[in-house]
Amino acid sequence: MSAVAIDAGMLDLICPMHLRLSGTGHVTHAGPTAAKLVDRPVAGQRFLELFELIHPRDVRAFADLMTHVGVPLRLRLRCPPATRLKGLLVPQACGGAIVNLSFGISLPDAVGQFGLNSADFALTDLAMEMLFLVEAKSAAMAASRKLNLRLQGAMVEAEEKAFTDTLTGLKNRRAVNHILPRLIAGGGGFSVMQLDLDFFKSVNDTRGHAAGDHVLREVAAILRAETRDSDCVARTGGDEFLLIFAELTDRRRLQDIADRIISRCRVPIPFEGTTCEISASIGIAISDVTDPLTEDRILGDSDLALYASKHAGRGQATLFDPAIHTDAVGV
Repeated sequence: MSAVAIDAGMLDLICPMHLRLSGTGHVTHAGPTAAKLVDRPVAGQRFLELFELIHPRDVRAFADLMTHVGVPLRLRLRCPPATRLKGLLVPQACGGAIVNLSFGISLPDAVGQFGLNSADFALTDLAMEMLFLVEAKSAAMAASRKLNLRLQGAMVEAEEKAFTDTLTGLKNRRAVNHILPRLIAGGGGFSVMQLDLDFFKSVNDTRGHAAGDHVLREVAAILRAETRDSDCVARTGGDEFLLIFAELTDRRRLQDIADRIISRCRVPIPFEGTTCEISASIGIAISDVTDPLTEDRILGDSDLALYASKHAGRGQATLFDPAIHTDAVGV
């Protein structure tokens, strides 16, 4: 390739990322954008001390570099952030050479690393179109992520509503049907507590359904207060509740929880200047006692234990054992 002579000011305008090199390989001038790439003044610095040649690999000195005129160069800044660049070497008529640089696919990162903007590139440089495409893609991806988050939030909200009792805010039967099979499949110990309100029908008949709804909400608050956040507390019927305790099979702890719930449910509940009086009967089934362990069987066991509490006078809790099952079958 023959040597060329180009006005320095013109070169700064059309190739702002160029370096002008002397015959010894020292930088005599840097275009305005090229000057931003190095963390120190570049004039007087050796080109090969500023840049590492990745390709071609046989360059050891500036004389070697001059044998690659017109050959695409791949370089890397020796100073942090070690940005990769592309280059093209052109000899000057007065000696030395001009190296024009570009970022290639590292352009989006380089713009942020060096604080570049549209004024740092030639008006005809395709880098601006590339930046526009990157920004457009980033904006589209950000919008897509935002939409996905909204959709996920809507799905979670819909699922939560599907598993929630609207009156009390507790879980519902659908949630129970989702949780129990998962616990059984997991193989860990758990327990089920069925609770039925005593004398609730009397509250509805004498005080009206508004009083009944108030009582149900108050009982729901008691159940939340006496259980862990990880426990499932569900309203499964009119005045029927089901509690599922994952990883809890200790009989004494279960009895203590049931006793506290029963004690609090005995306290008269104020409503519009009067009180509503109820009690609670509870049946408890534990996974390591239920055999075979299926959803229907453990619910059946807790129901039999609840029936035993009702039969024994209400307002108490009964732990299921096989004797209850045998007696119930014999009836």
